[in-house]
Amino acid sequence: MKASPLLSEVGAVFVPVQHIEEARDWYCRILGIDADQDILFGHLYCIPLQKGVTLILDSKIFPKKTPSDAPLFHFNTQDIEAAYQHMQELDVELVSGIENGHWFTFRDPDRNVLMVCKC
Repeated sequence: MKASPLLSEVGAVFVPVQHIEEARDWYCRILGIDADQDILFGHLYCIPLQKGVTLILDSKIFPKKTPSDAPLFHFNTQDIEAAYQHMQELDVELVSGIENGHWFTFRDPDRNVLMVCKC
């Protein structure tokens, strides 16, 4: 097989959001990090995650249609019960309970479905 110039890694995940400031505050709150980065070009907020991946909130690509019910991506956790309780305490809209002891889904304020999975 011919070598690819593409690296087998994800650099960033884009999440469509309607209001960039509100989305920034919400994501930083659930992740327990400071919202201390600049909003770029009036519509992008980049949240650096582990292993070089960046979560990019983008209000310019917000869809006019209803978001999918399939999760866009998942956050890892080592303690699924603590993660679920954390989301409950923050009044996050939970879509499911903890399923099979390993994962649950929730919605962000723009109705995007996300997931938390035990790693």
